[in-house]
Amino acid sequence: MAPLLFGLEEEVFITEPDRPTMQSLYYLARLLWRDPAYYYTHTACNFTRGKDLRFGLMSGIEISTGTFAAIPALLADLQRRRRELAAVCPGLIVPVGHLFDREEPTNICGLHIHVSGFLDRERAYRNLVYFLPLLALLVINSPVAGNRYYGQSYRLAEAFAIGSLREDRLYRFQDLIESKRLGTLEMRVFDPVWDLERIRVLLECIRAILAADVDYPGDIKVYNRLRYRVAREGYTWELRPVYNDLRRLLPVPEALFRHTPAEALGELWLREGTLATYTALDNAYRNGILKPRPLPPLRVRWPLMLAGFCGYYIPRVPYNIKKVWLEW
Repeated sequence: MAPLLFGLEEEVFITEPDRPTMQSLYYLARLLWRDPAYYYTHTACNFTRGKDLRFGLMSGIEISTGTFAAIPALLADLQRRRRELAAVCPGLIVPVGHLFDREEPTNICGLHIHVSGFLDRERAYRNLVYFLPLLALLVINSPVAGNRYYGQSYRLAEAFAIGSLREDRLYRFQDLIESKRLGTLEMRVFDPVWDLERIRVLLECIRAILAADVDYPGDIKVYNRLRYRVAREGYTWELRPVYNDLRRLLPVPEALFRHTPAEALGELWLREGTLATYTALDNAYRNGILKPRPLPPLRVRWPLMLAGFCGYYIPRVPYNIKKVWLEW
């Protein structure tokens, strides 16, 4: 039997100090020219759309890992990519699903996990549908929007680029898709999170679910109802049977689902405010410590924005066109 293969795309905001700017392209340019062979295809930039453009054009940036059968190797690659981004970026790196100050459904970041190598694609899809509302709680991390406490994830409930599952699994903007371009099952439901240990547990859970010789009742209608309750309320009584089924596959502490990253982040925001929370997230991304730190000196300069546009965005136009063509 061929091993399961995992890949990961991590999106984060770079704020200077409290909003993303086009200077994010300059940091991507520095990565690209440091290692063109890798970062030409393993980075991306995102922009806001529609009404959200009035608050600014730039959204998050993305860095992806390679493909690995061993979860420790995947996490080691993710750590390396984080270090390399941190080395070229003086701005605040903010791993969160949605920024705190406004409600912007198109200004979001996610953690996308790709899996391939399973023998039975139908079983793999159904089983993931059954467990995904529970698994989302491991990394759910978007508790504030419009300067108000929202719940567990504004992104999960309101964002444009994900959403309820459809019968058409190739449709891109839903929580779980069959990727046309890569041929993988792509889980798009997850928020980005600073905590590598939670990401490790999430990957181990996915591997255990896909390796299980069991058919779970993954029902799209049930999933679509649960995803909104999870986004607001977190771990509800309806998820307890799902957790019990997961525990039979892997001994995961129930506390990881009851007490989420969004809960910890929301409490920090209530105590410290938005900018201090962003510095804490940056500290956690760089150093593994979710604690506010002094705000570094930040300057947004037009020459750097122009350098980023010319040195990153323009060279990748051919790749972006090809990528869009294959995905649609």
